[in-house]
Amino acid sequence: MGRSRRNKPRRLGEKLLAVRKLLQMSQTQMARALELKVHYSAVSNFELGTREPDLLIVLRYARLARVPMEILVDDQLNLPNDLPQNSKLSLS
Repeated sequence: MGRSRRNKPRRLGEKLLAVRKLLQMSQTQMARALELKVHYSAVSNFELGTREPDLLIVLRYARLARVPMEILVDDQLNLPNDLPQNSKLSLS
């Protein structure tokens, strides 16, 4: 059996960028908030779609934005124009 490529959300990068901008964070601040152990360029790569974040990172984005993870990964759904109150709270 051959390996087939899995479907990837086409709009994920644009949504991750929108989340960061709605939270008014720089890429460095977002990398820290996501507890990434890598350079802020990883955030840039996620936003540009050149790298796909793992599911736990997508979950952290959703928790920071206080939106269901489904909104980030479903290309048919749009982010709200404003994020819910207290979105800048920590991930815990």
